[in-house]
Amino acid sequence: MQSKQVDKPSEFIELLQTNKGILYKVARSYCNSEEERKDLIQEITFHVWKAFPNYDDKFKFSTWLYRIALNVAISYLRKETKRKKINEAIQVDLIELINTKEDPIDHQIGILYASISELNAFDKALMLLYLDENSYREIAEIMGISESNVATKISRIKKVIKEKFQKLNQL
Repeated sequence: MQSKQVDKPSEFIELLQTNKGILYKVARSYCNSEEERKDLIQEITFHVWKAFPNYDDKFKFSTWLYRIALNVAISYLRKETKRKKINEAIQVDLIELINTKEDPIDHQIGILYASISELNAFDKALMLLYLDENSYREIAEIMGISESNVATKISRIKKVIKEKFQKLNQL
């Protein structure tokens, strides 16, 4: 038992390092500025570390990590929304994206993330999981809804995002 406890920190670091992309995707989807992203990643890491002793390795670490990361991000967003008007910041980001002379692919990805950031917290989480190529079954498990509900919601969200892309590309 003693050696198992000694291995926990190194196991945690290895699993987190392997899945750090999840942290960055969640942070980029829920935060507008680099500073906010860093704060959110730190907050998520703290909560994952606190919960790690309860992690059951019979389940995928990425699924478990997503669940914690999304819950922390949603709570973080609620707190941040009370302190400032997030819609104004999103509009400024969209205008900057439209006016930026950058690589077209980076520009499209920026518009995608800006569009996702305008979604409500639940829909934002769905799209993040979808874009990370999780199966509908995995998304349903993480979000606590049925697979058919996942499919319906993702279809609707994709339609909204497609309309935004078309509108922004006409500017």
